[in-house]
Amino acid sequence: MDSKVSYLPKEFYTQFKVFHELMSIKIREILLVSSPYDAFIIEEDESLASRIINEYRGLNLSLPPRVTRISSASEAMALLDSKRFDMVITMPHLEEMDAFRLGLEIKKIKPEMPVILLGHSHRGIYPPPENKDCSGIDDIFIWSGNSDLLLALVKNAEDRLNLEQDARRAGVRVLLLVEDSPLYYSSFLPLIYKEIVKQTQKVLGEGLNEEHRLLKMRARPKILLAKSYDQAMAIYETYRSFLFGIISDTRFPKQGKECGDAGHLLLSHVKADMPDLPLLLMSSEPENRERANQIPAMFIDKNSPGFLTDVRNFFLNHLGFGDFVFRMPDGSEIGRARSLRTLEGKLSEIPDESLWHHAKQNHFSRWIMGRSEILLASELRKVDACNFSNTEEMREYLVSNIHKLRKLRQKGVVARFRSHNFDPDIMDFVKLGKGSLGGKARGLAFMSAMLQQDSELHEKYPDITIRVPKTLVVTTDGFESFVTRNKLKYLASDAFMDEEVTEKFLHAEMPDWLARKLEVFLNQVSHPLSVRSSSLLEDAQFQPYAGLYETYMIPNNHADISVRLGHLITATQLVYASTYYEGPKAFSKNVSAHAQEESMAVIIQEMGGSAWGDWFYPSISGVAQSHNFYPVAPMKPEEGIVHIAMGLGKTVVEGEKTLRFSPRYPNRLPQFSTVDDILENSQRFFYALKIRDYPDELNFLNDENLVKREVDDADTEFPVRTLAGTYIPEEHRIRESGYLEGPKILTFAQVLKYDTFPLPGLLCDLLELGRKGMGCPVEIEFSVKLSPDKNRKSEFFFLQMRPMVADDERFKIHICEEEIENAFCCSRHALGNGKNEDISDIVYVKPDDFKAEATMQMAEEIGQINAGLVKENRPYLLVGPGRWGSSDRWLGIPVQWRHISGVGAIIELRNDQLKADPSQGSHFFQNITSLGIHYITIDEASEESHLDWGWVHSLPEVQETPFMRHVRTDNPFTLKIDGRTAQCVMIRN
Repeated sequence: MDSKVSYLPKEFYTQFKVFHELMSIKIREILLVSSPYDAFIIEEDESLASRIINEYRGLNLSLPPRVTRISSASEAMALLDSKRFDMVITMPHLEEMDAFRLGLEIKKIKPEMPVILLGHSHRGIYPPPENKDCSGIDDIFIWSGNSDLLLALVKNAEDRLNLEQDARRAGVRVLLLVEDSPLYYSSFLPLIYKEIVKQTQKVLGEGLNEEHRLLKMRARPKILLAKSYDQAMAIYETYRSFLFGIISDTRFPKQGKECGDAGHLLLSHVKADMPDLPLLLMSSEPENRERANQIPAMFIDKNSPGFLTDVRNFFLNHLGFGDFVFRMPDGSEIGRARSLRTLEGKLSEIPDESLWHHAKQNHFSRWIMGRSEILLASELRKVDACNFSNTEEMREYLVSNIHKLRKLRQKGVVARFRSHNFDPDIMDFVKLGKGSLGGKARGLAFMSAMLQQDSELHEKYPDITIRVPKTLVVTTDGFESFVTRNKLKYLASDAFMDEEVTEKFLHAEMPDWLARKLEVFLNQVSHPLSVRSSSLLEDAQFQPYAGLYETYMIPNNHADISVRLGHLITATQLVYASTYYEGPKAFSKNVSAHAQEESMAVIIQEMGGSAWGDWFYPSISGVAQSHNFYPVAPMKPEEGIVHIAMGLGKTVVEGEKTLRFSPRYPNRLPQFSTVDDILENSQRFFYALKIRDYPDELNFLNDENLVKREVDDADTEFPVRTLAGTYIPEEHRIRESGYLEGPKILTFAQVLKYDTFPLPGLLCDLLELGRKGMGCPVEIEFSVKLSPDKNRKSEFFFLQMRPMVADDERFKIHICEEEIENAFCCSRHALGNGKNEDISDIVYVKPDDFKAEATMQMAEEIGQINAGLVKENRPYLLVGPGRWGSSDRWLGIPVQWRHISGVGAIIELRNDQLKADPSQGSHFFQNITSLGIHYITIDEASEESHLDWGWVHSLPEVQETPFMRHVRTDNPFTLKIDGRTAQCVMIRN
């Protein structure tokens, strides 16, 4: 085989799906037919069912079969007619007919049913003279009091039933045992099964989670028992390409006659045909050792006191279950590998002579097969060492294949964090702890699995690496351990301000077990990290707590590991503290959840981006939504909307200036209609993480390590030069190149117009993938790392996915012309669907007193009014200019959820006081929509929408502050929104 071919087969991407299909036929119900005395001898002080269950538990196997005992053959036949069984075990001494006759009767009605004869000794296991037909009995075993035999009976039957389809589907290996003595194979087969199960479990622990370990157990080698030379040859010819090894007795029948050297003849034939297949010859006659040496094959004396040890050594040293022992051609040991990771490392450094020695004998493929990595082991076995022109070519082939195997086997898998084998190079998603991942991490894990399964997406965008950033999730038991240890549960009540909660959490101690594991993690990870929340309720289906919890970023490059650990622990404590902040607690009340029930996992995630001088940031960050609430023709709501910005995503999720576009129509940019529009609406600032010259103790509460930079200050950095155009003042023109002299204007033309990075198409595909996966519209947060090196792929980082609540249009609302004429408020840009007749309070920003520099004070005044209305359980209409919930106070009033937790509907005014695009890309907007709060945009310069200010001003005043006024109508007004047309009217009653 040519060594230049594709290294890993495409089937590897779906290997775990194949494992799900293995061992599909299971022995779940066993019918035991025995006299009371025979059953008593077997069971002694423990039932047969209990013995089987204990054996399964002892080997960590799942679903032990259930045993039903019947004492007569006639009862057995009647029960087989009325109930499903998977296996019959019969004892020899039955009252109405012998076991062989019973077997024949069973085969008449159930020809595929395994029927096993279990005797106490050689007596009774042979058919009576009057009935020589043994075809009703599939196997004969002798009970010697060893309960391991029960496991072997079940597993051997399952192996026979599943072998053909499992070998065809997944190339499962076969270990052939040739032995004709029921006494010997009844003691030897259990030993082999127990050993092979234990050794398989032992080697499957490298980085996989429990589910996948159990699945891969199904791919363990199957054991077939042959009782004659002819049976053994038939199995060999049928399953030759799947054979893993052969263990054979020396004396057994050949062509119906006892043959003293049948084992020698069999293994000699196989050796000539398959020189590298592991062979073991057994005999109770020590002189047969010489015959084994002639083959050559391993030899074990059946009467040796070290028999069990010798068998175990054969499994470890010849079937690939033990360490890989690197040897020179003379047999001298030069090194060992216990895992695929250490094997990969050793392959890079062993001498050429050792590499050739092992490659020529297929030792690498056999050892990898012992780890149930069937596809790669099969590929390596096809390659002959002589196909390589030199040693380094073969070395590179082996190392790269094993590395790709290790990397691919982790794709889409949530692996458990283990200090002794954590490898950040190949582990993409790791779980620290046994608790819940939380909502946000669960969504990431789900999307990671979907991206792994969708090979077509990666084939469609071959020049882009599409992935979830490398992620470590500290599960909820970390939070619960932290809160319990420091007695902080009382802070979940409403009586505490955010500042008090923060202080208590920062002065608490991290559990020792968690701090130690975080230090192990940091010792191997040195890139910048984001520390993010993942609460139990966060991003839950239809209840997304978007942006209510905290996220912190750390440079993670300090020379002192203790400083880095201190940063990580502090950031984690602050994320924990945000669980009990006022905003989440207020939001929980609206969704009928209890803050006391909330728990928090923490996502520690690789930041996507690059270092540019003292700063680290992604080229692009953004939010993409499946549903566009403000479509402009020819856009349609279901085609989605995207908000992007250069730098960290704080610009987007906090509602600052971004570029908004439809992924279906990326060149239609309403806010960039003219040069003046571009100059007015383009992004002027971006956020970056400071990675040099920062203090040892970072003040995360003030975002001390996040800096808001001007775009022009970064005009020599690659992202700006790639994404910006240059403004030419004398021409009043923007040239689409960032490499010219002059002010830089972020237009993203190279991406949206010239398709240097296919972002719009990729987002369309990912939104559709997310929608199908979650069964509803979704919102995706992402970042992009553009590569300046044409030989290296650019990267798309999938940061988060949450369900969107696109309004329920099952209840159709009709708005007539008369209602439009009588409305005190009318809009063609309303979000929601339905009718509300519960609001009689209006809280609005006084137009004449509005000052853009005072928006933070306005937010606090709204919070005071909100608190009183919440106590009275009175929903209200909130009216004000600009973008509600924006962190940029020059674009709108920066309210948080705690300020408006009782709001019933919101009006966003667009006028000369504050000009801002609709806020649908922000976390604030996502939470408003998830609660079904009606959101109406009034463009006061448009004839299609209006608010009757005269009538509002005339209403009786309840409360007034420097910037706000609270008024009340005598009767609740009617609010109607038609979600199909986005039309809204509010009518006085």
